[in-house]
Amino acid sequence: MSTILRAGARALAAALASLVAPSRCAACDEPARWATAFCPACASTLVRARNPDDHRLAAFVYGAAIAEALRRFKFDDRPDLAPALLAGLVRHSSVRVRDARPDLVVPVPLHPSRLVERGYNQSALLARPLARALGIPWAARALARVVATERQTELARTARASNVERAFVATRGASLSGRRVLLVDDVETTGATLDACRRAVMAGGASDVLSVVVARAEAASGP
Repeated sequence: MSTILRAGARALAAALASLVAPSRCAACDEPARWATAFCPACASTLVRARNPDDHRLAAFVYGAAIAEALRRFKFDDRPDLAPALLAGLVRHSSVRVRDARPDLVVPVPLHPSRLVERGYNQSALLARPLARALGIPWAARALARVVATERQTELARTARASNVERAFVATRGASLSGRRVLLVDDVETTGATLDACRRAVMAGGASDVLSVVVARAEAASGP
């Protein structure tokens, strides 16, 4: 039986509504209606993602306005867009789990050099309030990125898996043993980064791994 964590999602959406009002569009900065993340024009381009696999969840198909909002969030020094993107995530993608809720929320980490360069980990900005709303502990440092890989966006699709193959490790003291982990990232393109994180979490002793992202490229959506 699946458990749908609706109460946490509703609480989070309500909290985020107060944070983003009065609102400007996360993609273009045009005025947006109260408690919404996008203006009407940009909202019309959003496509909800299919989630055939309960272990790999996404809110939107990557493209158009959501792609621009995520680009600004990551590369234009716009950590302020986190609440709007997270509000969209919880409205459009129920965090469904099989049999039991996750025990721990873990953000996909940045390498320390990239964290210094950017100034924040965009995945952590999504993971922490999501964990709080769902009433699940979060562990910002359960995973470490130990290889300063090339940016995935600068590589051909076929090269992305090898680029991150050994980039992540479970840290000492992460307390992953026997726990059901929910990985949080901003976007899934080929799935290579999340797959590498899954392997690291399982190597750290986790019993099961789920993932949730704001947007997923259609090619990574699976069967």
